[in-house]
Amino acid sequence: MHLRIISYLLCNMEQNLQIYNSINREKERFVPITPGHVGLYVCGPTVYSDVHLGNVRTFMTFDVVYRYLVFLGYKVRYVRNITDVGHLTGDSDDGEDKIAKKAKLENLEPMEVVQKYTNGFHDVMRIFNILNPSIEPTATGHIIEQIEMIQDIIANGYAYASNGSVYFDVRKFNEKYPYGKLSGRIIDELYTNTRELDGQDEKRDSLDFALWKKADDSHLMKWNSPWGIGFPGWHIECSVMSTKYLGKSFDIHGGGMDLKFPHHECEIAQNVGATGHEPVRYWMHGNMLTVNGRKMAKSEGNGFTPDELITGNHKLLDKGYSAMTVRFFFLMGHYASTLDFSNEALQAAEKGYKRMCAALKIVDQLVASNQSNFDTTAWRKECVDAMNDDFNTPIVISHLFDGVRVINSMKEGSITLTSEDLAVLKSTFHSFFFDILGLSNEDGGSDNSKLSQSLMEVILNLRNEAKANKDYAASDKLRDSLAAIQVKIKDSKEGTSWTYEG
Repeated sequence: MHLRIISYLLCNMEQNLQIYNSINREKERFVPITPGHVGLYVCGPTVYSDVHLGNVRTFMTFDVVYRYLVFLGYKVRYVRNITDVGHLTGDSDDGEDKIAKKAKLENLEPMEVVQKYTNGFHDVMRIFNILNPSIEPTATGHIIEQIEMIQDIIANGYAYASNGSVYFDVRKFNEKYPYGKLSGRIIDELYTNTRELDGQDEKRDSLDFALWKKADDSHLMKWNSPWGIGFPGWHIECSVMSTKYLGKSFDIHGGGMDLKFPHHECEIAQNVGATGHEPVRYWMHGNMLTVNGRKMAKSEGNGFTPDELITGNHKLLDKGYSAMTVRFFFLMGHYASTLDFSNEALQAAEKGYKRMCAALKIVDQLVASNQSNFDTTAWRKECVDAMNDDFNTPIVISHLFDGVRVINSMKEGSITLTSEDLAVLKSTFHSFFFDILGLSNEDGGSDNSKLSQSLMEVILNLRNEAKANKDYAASDKLRDSLAAIQVKIKDSKEGTSWTYEG
């Protein structure tokens, strides 16, 4: 009976999924454009520096969205780009390309910078158990398509060439389509608040933004175009890559709250200007991180790198925290809410995470009875309902802790479950912990613990290489950093081994 009810719930879950749509500012029932299929696009990193925790939270948010859509049975094409050209300092139309600037500082080729920080980004994603997207396109790999879209926008009357550059005509666009509807900006107020910039005389209006920029001789990254030698603007790449792989209109576009304006607003204008179609049904935006109530930023001295958070090597941290503790902490807050870092909050997350891991060890050892005094089907529905309510992971976690209490009570004998109810308990707990929330059991008891083993093998190999090169300072730093998170290294004739003593 219970298994039939679960089957019914699974068949009807997708009909109940609600997503907060940023463009309409309300929760809406999710209805994909193509039944059974979902197109998901998320703005990826600009690869000129190490990934920061705000990025990690954003990509973890959409990792959970991706995981849950797959859990519901959708075939998901998840596209997350790499920005490797066109993103200028200050997020403006003038200034130096962030990657080219870093290349000059480090005396490298721009593509060396791109490769270095793309590799680092992927390493961090693996550490936090964030799944790879279906497609990970790069801006430099789609220059031709960007030129073609710019030509379409010009042909439709919404862009103009000026002195080798091409600009989007915001006021002309706004005559027919509302510019600013995603961010809630009013065009006249934008005009009043726009400051004069270098190259402003090339534009017909200060609100206009670059689709293509003329490159001078000092610019390191440039291509031929119908308008001369130059490079694409920052916004056009996402319009091109999202529609190339997902179609002129697709289901979900995600990113951080900071991208809502101007980046996402400009994407909408570009897509509509090129095709006449609204590109996205559901816009989703993740919120920012704070530290002890203040915005997390390098300028504030309170910005953590993932490495600092794991090792505890930061003045604001009492200790280091495992990657899965950090992931658990992120999921304890709703993606659209501000999340505040503090030692107290991280330590509470660590205790809760370990408590859940301990329950995972117990649940696989429980024995069924001939009667039940707990409704596991209703409990499973509560978990599903929470995820269907705009991916409400903190409520899911609270329901999973209800499951932890059931598991511990079964161990003590105060709760009994039939074999069917016990199967529901086990499958739900495993599905939500591993498959949907993307956690792994760092205390063992799951195949997901292979991730920790693999990461440690990478770290130990790096330490062995440092020792072989007689770089004892680096070797000792790795050993001490691991010790700070209660990982003990032992060297012997047989090799190097490790134990976690947390």
